[in-house]
Amino acid sequence: MKKPYYITTAIAYTSGKPHIGNTYEIVLADSIARFKRLQGYDVRFQTGTDEHGQKIEEKAIEAGVSCKEFVDNVAAEIKRIFDLMNTSYDKFIRTTDDYHEKQVQKIFKKLYDKGDIYKGEYEGMYCTPCESFFTASQLVDGKCPDCGREVKPAKEEAYFFRMSKYTQRLIDYINEHPDFIQPESRKNEMMNNFLLPGLQDLCVSRTSFQWGIPVDFDPKHVVYVWIDALSNYITGLGFDLDGNTDPMFEKYWPADVHLIGKDILRFHTIYWPIMLMALDLPLPKQVFGHPWLLQGDGKMSKSKGNVIYADDLVSFFGVDAVRYFVLHEMPFENDGVITWELMIERMNSDLANTLGNLVNRTISMSNKYFGGVVDNRNAAEAVDEELKETALNAVKKTVEKMDKLRVADAITEIFTLFKRCNKYIDETMPWALAKDETKQDRLATVLYNLVESITIGASLLQPFMPETAQKIANQLNTSLREMNELDSFGKYVSGTNVVSKPEILFARLDVEKTMEKVNELMEAQKAAAGVTEEQPEEAVIDIEPKEEISYDDFSKMQFQVGEIISCEAVKKSKKLLCSQVKIGSQVKQIVSGIKAYYTPEEMVGKKVMVLVNLKPAKLAGVLSEGMLLCAEDADGNLALVTPEKPMPSGAEIC
Repeated sequence: MKKPYYITTAIAYTSGKPHIGNTYEIVLADSIARFKRLQGYDVRFQTGTDEHGQKIEEKAIEAGVSCKEFVDNVAAEIKRIFDLMNTSYDKFIRTTDDYHEKQVQKIFKKLYDKGDIYKGEYEGMYCTPCESFFTASQLVDGKCPDCGREVKPAKEEAYFFRMSKYTQRLIDYINEHPDFIQPESRKNEMMNNFLLPGLQDLCVSRTSFQWGIPVDFDPKHVVYVWIDALSNYITGLGFDLDGNTDPMFEKYWPADVHLIGKDILRFHTIYWPIMLMALDLPLPKQVFGHPWLLQGDGKMSKSKGNVIYADDLVSFFGVDAVRYFVLHEMPFENDGVITWELMIERMNSDLANTLGNLVNRTISMSNKYFGGVVDNRNAAEAVDEELKETALNAVKKTVEKMDKLRVADAITEIFTLFKRCNKYIDETMPWALAKDETKQDRLATVLYNLVESITIGASLLQPFMPETAQKIANQLNTSLREMNELDSFGKYVSGTNVVSKPEILFARLDVEKTMEKVNELMEAQKAAAGVTEEQPEEAVIDIEPKEEISYDDFSKMQFQVGEIISCEAVKKSKKLLCSQVKIGSQVKQIVSGIKAYYTPEEMVGKKVMVLVNLKPAKLAGVLSEGMLLCAEDADGNLALVTPEKPMPSGAEIC
C-alpha cells in the first residue's frame, strides 16, 4: 500500500491575474508532488483561490459586476494559468464553494461555543490590501508595515479569537518539532518576533463589508479571512464537524507540507496551528515559507507596466523552459530574480546547449555510426566508471536535496550529470573512434553509456520538466523510470533503436531579436494599463499644503548631516532598514521604510540629512532615534536627501 503524502499551496487571492512571482509557488509545489509520486507515494496535491474580503468587494464595484461574477472570472484565469504551466493538482478549491462555506460557519460556531471566540470591538488603522489592523505604534512612516500602503482609521464591532490561550502550547510544539517551520530562519523569525513577546487576540469577523461568509448566528458579521481561507486545507479533504467527514481526510491529514510565500508565514505558523489546536485536530507536519521571485528592476507593478506573466513567458520560451527557470533560479532562503535577459541566457546555455545539444549529438551519432541501434558491447575503459558514478550519484543527491525541499539544488545535480555527459563525449571522441575499424565495440559502448546516462537524467528530470523528459525518452525509444528503477547503471535495453531524426528540444534564441519582441510586448502592456512615458526632468509635483507654522515651530526641529556607518534589514519587516548613523561624535540608530529602494550595502557611507530630535519610537520592535529625510515622486519612489557638496558629519542644516 502506498504511503499518503498531502501537499498544498496557499490559495491565490482573486484580485487579478497572477504574475510569474505568484505562479512560481504552484510550479514549485507541482515539482514536489511529482517527485513524491515518482518515489511511489500516494500524493494529494491541493491548490485553489481565496475569494472573499473587502478588496474583492471594492474591485467588483469598480468593475461594475457582482462580487461572485468578479471572482468567477478571476478564478477561471488563475486556473487557466495553473493548467498552462502543466501543474498536476488533484483539487482546486474555491472559498466560494458551498461545502467550504458551510464548514467555515460550523468551525466559527464551534470555536464560539467553547469560548475561544468572543465579541468585542476593534479600533485601529486598517490596511485594505493586507486586510489587517495595526496600532499607531506598528505603522512605519504612518503607513502599513507590511506593504507600505496607506491605512485608514477604522472602528467596528468584531469577534476575536483567544490567541493568548494557546501561545505557550504552540511554543512548546515548535520546540518539540524542529522541522515544523522551514527554513530555519523563518522559525526564528516567528518565535522571536511574535510568539515569545506574546500574542494579541485576533480579529476574526468584520461588519464594514458584506462580501464574505456570514456568521450564521450573527448575520451582520462576515467571517474574516483567516478562518475562511486557512480552513480550506481541511475542508478540501471533506472535513465535517458534524461527523460526516470524508475518509479522505483521515487518509491524508495532517498535511505533509503547506507550501507558502514567506509573507504569509505568520498566518500559517501561528494562526492556523492555534485554530487546529482549538478544534482538537493534528497540526501539519511542516510549513515551508519559500522566498519571492522578483523582477530584475524592482517589484512588479501594473502601474509601472513591468509585470511579467507566465503565459507571456511561455509564448517566448515554452512551458518547460519557464518551469526550469523559476525552479532553478530560486535560492532556498533568499529571493530570486527574473529578467527577460536572464531567461534568454538560460535558454541558450543550460537548455539548448547543455541538454538539447547533448541529446541531439548522442542520437545523431547513434544513427550515423550504427543505424540507430544502441548496443552495449562491454568494451569498457576507466573513464566510463566516472560517468557511471556521476549518474548514480545524481540519483542519490537529487533525493537528498528533495527530501529537504531544496528544489533548485536538486535540478543542479541533474544538470551536473548532463554536463558530465558532454565532457565524456569530449574525452572519448566518438568521431575519432569511428575512423578505426578495431574500435567499433568501444564506440558502441561509449554511445550506450551516453544513452543510459541521459535516460537516468531524463527520469530524474520528470518532476521539473515533464514534457521535456518524456520527449527525451521517446527519442531514445525507452520509458522513463521510477525512483526504485534508478538503483543501478545499465538498464537501457541493448539493441534498442533510437529515432532516425532527433527533435530539437530547445532552439537557441537571437538575443537582440528576442528582446525587440519583448520590448514590443512590454510597451503594449504599458499602453493597456494606461502607463504613460516617464515625466521629463522639469516636471513638478503639487502636494496638498499643510497648515502654516511659525519660525518658532520650525526652530524646534534639529536637522544635521549624518554619515551611515552600518546598515541591516529589519528581519520582521519587508520594508524597513536599520541604520547606524554617525552625527558628529554621536551614533544614532534610525529605522527607515526604504528597503525597496536601497540595499543595506548601498546605504553604508552615504551622507544623509537627519531629523535628530525626533522622539524615539519602536518600528517593528526596533528602536528608532531619528528620521532620515527622503523625497518621494508621484509613483511613490523614494530617494534619500543628501548634501549637494561634501559636508562633515554633524553639520547643522538650517
